[in-house]
Amino acid sequence: MNTSIEEYKGILLDIGCGGNKQQGFVGMDKRELEGVDIVHDLEVFPYPLDDECCLTIKGSHIYEHIKPWLSIDFMNELWRILKVDGQLLLSMPYGWSYGYIQDPTHCNPANEATFTYFEKGKPLYEIYKPKPWKIEFSAYQQTGNLEVVLRKLKEEDDER
Repeated sequence: MNTSIEEYKGILLDIGCGGNKQQGFVGMDKRELEGVDIVHDLEVFPYPLDDECCLTIKGSHIYEHIKPWLSIDFMNELWRILKVDGQLLLSMPYGWSYGYIQDPTHCNPANEATFTYFEKGKPLYEIYKPKPWKIEFSAYQQTGNLEVVLRKLKEEDDER
């Protein structure tokens, strides 16, 4: 594979990082806390970032806080700022688990089928036809969490 150094340039973005930003990542959160580099509400689009500027986006326990009617816009905005073939890593409490139900700010449950709405080539994708992703990993963890890894596809790519 003939890959240029330009393909590896970009930022690692930790969305909704709060005060626990991942080392080596740029942190974005709506709260102005220590370690937050970009103060911005994840439900306000567009984000103050250029198209395809991120190599990797990590979101730990943020998806369940996004208003359900903004889910597709949220995923499309992450797609916009992520480089083609870049990865989106999300972890969240499994929908309707104790960890999901206990927090009064959780409003957007997810399970293994949720992200098939975003995977081009899957039947559920055809309902909303968001920006195309490929699910690389999706699993329920015994801790009560759901973890998913999605890869950004080009809009014209078919399922790989």
